[in-house]
Amino acid sequence: MNLNGYGRGSRIARGLETADLVLKNAQIVNVFTGEIIKGDIAIADGKIAGIGSYTGAEERDLQGKFVCPGFIDSHLHLESTLVTPAELVTVASRHGTTTFIVDPHESANVSGLAGIDYILDQTSDVDANVFVMMPSCVPATSIDDNGCTLTAEDMAPYLENERILGLGEVMDYSSVVNAEESMHRKLALFENKVRDGHAPFLSDSDLQAYVMAGITTDHECSTFEYAMMERRNGMTVHIREGSAARNVEAIIRGLVENHMNGEGFCFCTDDKHIEDIEREGHIDHNVRKSIALGMDPVAAIQMATIRSAVCYGLKGIGAVAPGYQADLVVLDDLERVQVEDVYYKGRLIDKTSEIVVKACAEELKNTVHVGEFSRESLKLTSPDGVFRVLEMEEGQITTKKAAVKLADGVCEFRSDSQYQKIAVVERHKASGMVGVGIVKGFGIRGGAIASSVSHDSHNLIVIGDNDEDMELAVRELIRTQGGYTIVADHKVFDTLELPVMGLMSDAGYQYGNEKLKGMIEKAYSMGVSGGYDPFITLSFMALPVIPEVRVTPRGIYDVLTGEFYRN
Repeated sequence: MNLNGYGRGSRIARGLETADLVLKNAQIVNVFTGEIIKGDIAIADGKIAGIGSYTGAEERDLQGKFVCPGFIDSHLHLESTLVTPAELVTVASRHGTTTFIVDPHESANVSGLAGIDYILDQTSDVDANVFVMMPSCVPATSIDDNGCTLTAEDMAPYLENERILGLGEVMDYSSVVNAEESMHRKLALFENKVRDGHAPFLSDSDLQAYVMAGITTDHECSTFEYAMMERRNGMTVHIREGSAARNVEAIIRGLVENHMNGEGFCFCTDDKHIEDIEREGHIDHNVRKSIALGMDPVAAIQMATIRSAVCYGLKGIGAVAPGYQADLVVLDDLERVQVEDVYYKGRLIDKTSEIVVKACAEELKNTVHVGEFSRESLKLTSPDGVFRVLEMEEGQITTKKAAVKLADGVCEFRSDSQYQKIAVVERHKASGMVGVGIVKGFGIRGGAIASSVSHDSHNLIVIGDNDEDMELAVRELIRTQGGYTIVADHKVFDTLELPVMGLMSDAGYQYGNEKLKGMIEKAYSMGVSGGYDPFITLSFMALPVIPEVRVTPRGIYDVLTGEFYRN
């Protein structure tokens, strides 16, 4: 704050000058003390000038409603919402989220620095605070087949951008603990900034070595026990509630049962479709669910605001206090957490305004390049009739290792009601690589489902119960240059086109919502288990940093041993 700004704020705080806006008769959640303070909130030049009794050029009587800081999403991938960045930020802000800490590694894995620049440009003038973590693992691992490679040297120029908070989630833990030079050059580059983690299911000794490298956060905890192991090592745990991975219940129950106040814990969404945000909320949903599980309402709000702000060094954000940015959420009560109004820099967010989709460069809409591919590419055989299986887990993005033995003398796998075929087709460099495996638990019958959103390399991924429909699904995504598609009875049922890097639609989120709703209903009618979001769950089956087993363009990969299976 410059001297002139401070001078005016000081006069307003002391009652010597009128504020721009005063929110009268509020019950204010003080995230520093845990108290509820009754009073007025004086706002000037986008900041809070004082809490007490004030007059303003404009006054709004809140009649005892509660006011808390704007919510913070501590970790998300804007691309995973399927819509353009400004659309997601606008919709989520209407649910009270005013600060977003974004890791654009989806875009970077497809289009490199151009993908990161796209995210920065698209969010440069939105009504929210959008910060960016530089993607650390592009590609995610040495066995990934993505669109490009980012080095520490590539990242260095971005350090001067005030919106760059640090290094994005470090997924390649092996490179960290084994002191791989290129990884540690990235860690060193961000020595004075936050370095995010991605560390599911590490042993205690591996986790200690990982934390020793200066990595301070993680959003991959699915159990309270593992979250506590990370806390004992000094990490901040981001409790995730997305469309596929939903960890709030397990971790919050642990906090409540152990009478903990949430210190060292924040909230994030990671990957959440926009239709889920509209249906159940964004970070407000995390808060609401936590309260329903027994968490003190103020403690839950602290986890959604100040704890994240402190974690990322966001000065002047995350509290309702003098000198803080006037990012505010008005609530009817602290039980249901129904968001009535949202303010960003003291301006009321219009929940009915039209969202303008910003154009992107044409080269970002031509990113699906598949080499030689045919139905024969999907053939799966084993000399002894034994095949490795990815066994899905409902409500999670993890898998279990399993195996299936065919009848004696049968060497070629064919899908049935229990087991279906899964394949990943490389789509960046037209290499012609196709990895094929078997999945259990998905349940699709009479067709195939495919996606160009396939973390983190975003190759084409498809599950089906017959090769003809799987091939048709892949060819449909080549035609549309990315998207989601469902094939039923040898015909394309519908496709949601995602032409922006094969990750996002630029047709407006209402269009995408309507299409996706019908496609998800169709997937369930074809036998996909109700415990899965069909497309989001599918999109994680190729990510070789999530235990226990994955499929990549190179074949079936054992995450725990770091080896590929050979049938």
